[in-house]
Amino acid sequence: MTTRFGFVAIVGRPNVGKSTLLNHILGFKLSITSRKPQTTRHRVLGIWTENECQIAFVDTPGMHTDQLKAMNRVMNQTAEQALSGVDAVVMLTDGKIWNELDQRVYEKVSRSGAPKYWVINKVDKLDNKNQLLPHIQNTVETHVFDEVFPVSALKNLNLEPLLGALKLQIPDGPFMYEEDQITDRSERFLTAEIVREQIMRQLGDEVPYETTVEIESFEHSGDRVGIHALISVERDGQKAILVGEGGTRLKQIGIEARKRLENFLDAHVALKLWVKVRASWSNDERALKSLGYFESD
Repeated sequence: MTTRFGFVAIVGRPNVGKSTLLNHILGFKLSITSRKPQTTRHRVLGIWTENECQIAFVDTPGMHTDQLKAMNRVMNQTAEQALSGVDAVVMLTDGKIWNELDQRVYEKVSRSGAPKYWVINKVDKLDNKNQLLPHIQNTVETHVFDEVFPVSALKNLNLEPLLGALKLQIPDGPFMYEEDQITDRSERFLTAEIVREQIMRQLGDEVPYETTVEIESFEHSGDRVGIHALISVERDGQKAILVGEGGTRLKQIGIEARKRLENFLDAHVALKLWVKVRASWSNDERALKSLGYFESD
């Protein structure tokens, strides 16, 4: 049997549904999601295998321009680097919106030289779906795409035709990963992301963006896993908000994270969370490197 393997980058501005798209393609919640922009900070590889074809989807942070911290620069670099050497690019936009940031993403995608597919996400939320066709027609007059796919990633609408088109771009070659492998990321990395997801979902607008999670210990013992996670924030006030009165907020974050971790790890999880202040970590390149925000590849 002749096999095929290739890489596909998923790019777009923040909060257009890149991680949701990847999760529904895989049929597995790999990338964390929330309603807040810039939830994804790292490159996350999701591996999809069907019969003779294997595609490594590269989920990327949303490309953005409104933040100037070192972490935001690293996130943009990560997203742009994902465009190098891929076999196809999926560019997501949100409904019938095409704004200045979408245009900047398009220009970067065009420079990659790879076949590019415009995926218009969240079409199920459009009040007037009759407006979608004029939006597509107006856009493709000045923007070149190999194909256009209106989809709802959340509701699995029109994802099969997208996958069919992508498979045609994948070259012959041996699989790079085992057929049952979902990602190249470790359990420790995914554990930290699951904890951070609950922080993003449960806290207000400011605190989650200046919060990061490190796994200090991860120990398997039979069907039990003991996890110690350290949550870093930048200011004392943020620590107080995160911990909550009498530790109630931190406890709730731990409860929800543990539920997801037990499902993910298929084991009983003992999760302990700590919070410390690490001033200006998100604007310190040395701190970012120690926290794994710079890609090794």
